[in-house]
Amino acid sequence: MSTLEKEVEGYLRRQVKMRLGGMALKFVSPGLNGVPDRIILLPGAQICFVETKAPGERLRKLQAYVCGLITQMGFAVYRIDTKAKVDEFVKEWEARL
Repeated sequence: MSTLEKEVEGYLRRQVKMRLGGMALKFVSPGLNGVPDRIILLPGAQICFVETKAPGERLRKLQAYVCGLITQMGFAVYRIDTKAKVDEFVKEWEARL
């Protein structure tokens, strides 16, 4: 994970906790590669997934495939690569909660 990706992921964790009252848990799934970096648990039993990237970085093929499977099951999956996109994500969920 690059330094820039770590910064985006850290910012996401802090904003989810402070502004949404949720948790951004590190998501590791032994035996299944390509899962998103974070599972976001929000008040009211809301769940979504976030794959963080360095600015401009794209999903690997396996990541895109797994994110597609998760989306097909009805869960929201976000690709976030900047602090500005974290802010957009938070504003979207503030409106939902």
